[in-house]
Amino acid sequence: MNKFLLVSASTAMLGTLALAETTAHSVPDNVIDEQRSKLAATTDGKGFGPQSPRDIDANTGANNRVFSTAPLLTQMTLCDIHFHENAEHKGGEFTTYAGNGDGHGFGTGFKYDGELTAAELAPLDHKIGQSDHGDLVPGDTIEIHFVHSTAQATLGPSLGTCLSDAIGNPQLRVETVVAVLVNGSGTDFTKMAHIEEIDGLNQVPNLPTDLGTPVVYAGSTTGPSYNEKGSPFQVTWSVRPNVVKLDIHSVEAWMADNPFEEDHAHGVRNLVLNPNLLSPIH
Repeated sequence: MNKFLLVSASTAMLGTLALAETTAHSVPDNVIDEQRSKLAATTDGKGFGPQSPRDIDANTGANNRVFSTAPLLTQMTLCDIHFHENAEHKGGEFTTYAGNGDGHGFGTGFKYDGELTAAELAPLDHKIGQSDHGDLVPGDTIEIHFVHSTAQATLGPSLGTCLSDAIGNPQLRVETVVAVLVNGSGTDFTKMAHIEEIDGLNQVPNLPTDLGTPVVYAGSTTGPSYNEKGSPFQVTWSVRPNVVKLDIHSVEAWMADNPFEEDHAHGVRNLVLNPNLLSPIH
């Protein structure tokens, strides 16, 4: 019973964050409720492990599937970098709900809570990261995923590069940075995402270390394709709670030249609220 009460109450739990009006590009609350109901139904009793994304400020969870925390970054190899428009996770400095979006993962998620100057928000004279779902502009929040694997992984498009026929169950770790895009200033993303081979492993040595103590928890892969079904992958997440300002032009430069063929922001998965799909954070 509480499973379905939880799902039907999900809108109320996010209500204090949501905008009062539904825009032309935003679905009504009942669409998100229906997706959460279907996620609950398709995972109930099926043995799925804890899911992502989640509220990193909430430690509770009732999922009893246990797996080992992935090794340290220095013992794993980078296999993928991509990012989502708006933060998939909630917490830290990104708790402002962006709204329900289009129901397919775009226009939803969470935004940076802080203030930006007029110069940082100055509009661009061209479009960056344009796709069927829009483009990136100063003031946008993005959540960047630096995916690592214990497999002999390669650099290339898609998360499939993190897997290997030689190892059926590689451990996965996602180092997560939430950023707000600014015009003409901010951190250089091409430097943050710079890849070096260290001790035979692809590494990103310039990951920020000044964004607060990362929240580490057991979860899954994300993305809007899992709004109505569970992800079968086990992932150790390390989510930094503070937001970095990124030079939007450096993001444009990275999208023009990266081994992952990433040229736009991805959509986000609905925040997972069902305690049966969440791990406790210790």
